[in-house]
Amino acid sequence: MNTESLFKPFQSEKLELSNRVVMAPMTRGFSPGGVPGPDVAEYYRLRAAGGVGLIITEGTAINHPSAVSGASIPLFHGEEALAGWQKVVEAVHEAGGKIAPQIWHVGMARKRGDEPNSEVAPVGPSGLDLSGNKVNEPLTEEEIQQLVQAYAQAVADAKRIGFDAVELHGAHGYLLDQFLWERTNQRTDRYGGDLVARTTFAAEVVKACREAVGPDYPIIFRYSQWKMSDYKARLAETPEQLEQLLQPLVDAGVDIFHASTRRFWLPEFEGSELNLAGWTRKLTGKPAISVGSVGLKSEFANRTEQVEEDDPAAHIDPLLHKLEDQEFDLIAVGRALIGDPAWPNKVRENRTDEIEMFTPEALQKLV
Repeated sequence: MNTESLFKPFQSEKLELSNRVVMAPMTRGFSPGGVPGPDVAEYYRLRAAGGVGLIITEGTAINHPSAVSGASIPLFHGEEALAGWQKVVEAVHEAGGKIAPQIWHVGMARKRGDEPNSEVAPVGPSGLDLSGNKVNEPLTEEEIQQLVQAYAQAVADAKRIGFDAVELHGAHGYLLDQFLWERTNQRTDRYGGDLVARTTFAAEVVKACREAVGPDYPIIFRYSQWKMSDYKARLAETPEQLEQLLQPLVDAGVDIFHASTRRFWLPEFEGSELNLAGWTRKLTGKPAISVGSVGLKSEFANRTEQVEEDDPAAHIDPLLHKLEDQEFDLIAVGRALIGDPAWPNKVRENRTDEIEMFTPEALQKLV
């Protein structure tokens, strides 16, 4: 198996990587009190040593009381949490890797009573949950501006403590995505309306982040059609609509798009074999990261589903073809890297028979 296309160096205007393998962001929840400890640093260091070109961390909370659900989800604010993340960065760099934090607010995906601030209600563009039910009042414009600044502060802190890039989590039905999605954004002010108008909040966040870090720092934006609550949801039904969605984000300062799909080999629109990342690259001219079930033969409906007999190199051939055709630039690998931190090195060296396969039990510990 000739894996040359997977391990060619990547270079864009603002980011250089040793290869095309990205560690996908995956919530682990092993940061008590929101502070990543030495075990988190070692977890990411192992993936850098295992050959990943870029690590994107699990989602980390901006400085807002309802940003995440769970007392062990890492924060990205406060002296103690940021000091913990700085040690993560140092460990990854010592192993020769590069790393970006994923900056996150879950919005209305949060439930009332969730930790770490159980007394705080979830917030979102229209106060609607992911099913369209009213839970809270819509965010005021003042509250929206506070959120914009919280994102910008997190990105500024990422640059300050040595991260190589940053990713804004605008996918899967979380806060940024809730503004993009018609079901959860029923606003009638400038933050709501048609598809272009619904990009206003995300574009303001990107612009504020760009102003906070200057022109040369890489900003990645992750987005998806599907939501955690609805795998069939779509923001854009056509390439033309997708361009309307993405162009304001390009204009605001996004450098790289991370187009989240559940199966990277599936085409996004009829009449073309391009997947979502392929269309993103074609429409914007920006580098694109693809993702979805690399190295996994089984499909996982949930985290308790049993694993079948898996092929450790599952889907590698179509991946290589898409990279060779320059459909997208980078590929994010998720659970396969939980199963085996050295997955990239073993694939590159044609040692796939040595790959340790992912099992659901692997989610119970951080190794």
